[in-house]
Formats: sequence, C-alpha cells, structure tokens
Amino acid sequence: MLTIVSKAEALSTITGKCVAWLTLAMMLLTCLIVLLRYGFNIGSIALQESVLYLHALVFMLGAAYTFKDDEHVRVDVFYRTFSARKKAWVNILGGIFFLLPVTIYTSYLSIEYVSASWRVLETSQEPGGLPFIYLLKTLIPLMMISLIIQGVADIGKNIAILQASDNSNTVKG
Repeated sequence: MLTIVSKAEALSTITGKCVAWLTLAMMLLTCLIVLLRYGFNIGSIALQESVLYLHALVFMLGAAYTFKDDEHVRVDVFYRTFSARKKAWVNILGGIFFLLPVTIYTSYLSIEYVSASWRVLETSQEPGGLPFIYLLKTLIPLMMISLIIQGVADIGKNIAILQASDNSNTVKG
C-alpha cells in the first residue's frame, strides 16, 4: 500500500511543481498585457484569455499537489489540537465520505459537459478569443481524477499512521 501512496504522491508532486512554473508565465503575461494596453493602447482578447487559461491550469492541476502537502483550506478549529491518531481518523473519514463522493460525482457530471464541448470543438465567444474552450473544460475531469488519486493515497497514508500507532501501542503495552 505504501508503494501506491508514494507513486500517487510522486505524480502529484511532479504535476504540482510543473504547474507552479505557469504562475511565472501568468505573471509575465499579465505584465505584458498591462504594458501593451496602457503603454501602447493595444488590446488583445487572446492574451487576456491566455491568462485565464493559465490560471485554470494552475488551480485545477495544482489542487492534488496542494492537498498532498496539506496546504488546502481547512477549518481547523478542533483539528489542530487533535492527536496524530485523531487527525488520521478525520482524514480517512473525510476522504471516504466527502472527498471521494464529491470528486467521483463531479467526474461523472463533467463527462457529458466536456464531451459536448469536444463534439463541436467549442471556441471562445469573444472575437479574437482562443479557440480552445474544449481543452479548458477538459481540466474539470482531470482535476477530479488527480484529486481521486491523491485522495486514495491520503486515505492509505492515514491508515498507515493508524497501523503504526497501533503497533507502537502494542509494543508499549
């Protein structure tokens, strides 16, 4: 099980670190857009949409990496004071009853939505916009798949934490 966890986490790490570089590209592109717009009075819908695409890539493909490093938003009024064992239980139950059902259901719902976009090769409604809306929409199931993989890895990692604490209690007892 730990092999599966480490491979899933390696996938999330590689994806997250690659996607993180897109934030630099997004910042540089935003600076270029501002310079062109206010310095030279040149506007470009395609460049503006490119920033939106990059933002979507960073957010959606970086979600599993953020989850892996436990950097996601968490309301931890009680969680932060829990023991490692209680945290492991919260993470396992949260993964099983919240994360996996929501991601699986969202994946299911997105199939027809994304398929319809691919069938017509959906493009931007803006004149001069990017012709790749179907690729952008494809990020939805990709995000869900990456979160499912990382969620299963997280459940496995927390089961290992519980087993390790059981073994250490057995040795002490």
